[in-house]
Amino acid sequence: MSDILKAFEFNLELRRQTSTERCKILFRNAIAPYGFDTFACGELDLRDRGRTVFFLIDWSEQWSRFYAASGMVDRDPIVESLATRLEPFTWSDLRADRLLPKVGLRALELCAAEGWIEGLVVPFGQVGNRVGLVSMAGHDCDLTVEARAYLCMIAICLQTHVRVLVGTQGFAVPPIGLTDREIACLRLVAKGLPDSAIAATLGISRSTAHEFVEKAKHRLKVKSRAELVGVAVSLGIIDL
Repeated sequence: MSDILKAFEFNLELRRQTSTERCKILFRNAIAPYGFDTFACGELDLRDRGRTVFFLIDWSEQWSRFYAASGMVDRDPIVESLATRLEPFTWSDLRADRLLPKVGLRALELCAAEGWIEGLVVPFGQVGNRVGLVSMAGHDCDLTVEARAYLCMIAICLQTHVRVLVGTQGFAVPPIGLTDREIACLRLVAKGLPDSAIAATLGISRSTAHEFVEKAKHRLKVKSRAELVGVAVSLGIIDL
């Protein structure tokens, strides 16, 4: 079966899934034959990493602990490289890049020490400083040109589909630290409702509704409601 047909069939099956958990399992099974066993997908703001939104995280507990404990949150070579790389790339590509800072190379060495020897990063849909991303990591990866193309195709299918689902099912981690109530208020702001109408809809006081909206503005680092809605939509936090 050709890789194009395989990707087409994967997308058909993916579109039938109505839960993010089922999407996660489907993608995990699809990338496993190529040596990848963990992944994450979301939306990044290259100018402000605090605005990063994760739609799905399939990291093992071991990998999550390592990522946090090693300090890679602030020196992730993948995120650093997205400023100049618009096409899919592997960790091997990063290692061969003489422009990669030493701290980035050290981060890849730390990954290898934990057994994560190869990764595939698929960025797409870049608008300004924001870019969609699916990042895979594995121990024993077989990446022919055909395999790489197939994985890139299904990665785009995954991110596009779950980006819609998370609006109703929730995120892998709270986006930008937003609470469920703040996100609920965000959706109503996007519909043009004032604080009084938001309060009536959610059964809370007007002052509380205003507080939730102001906290959402603070977390997303915006000054107006229009900017609040625009940034929330661009990061997939809400869907108009």
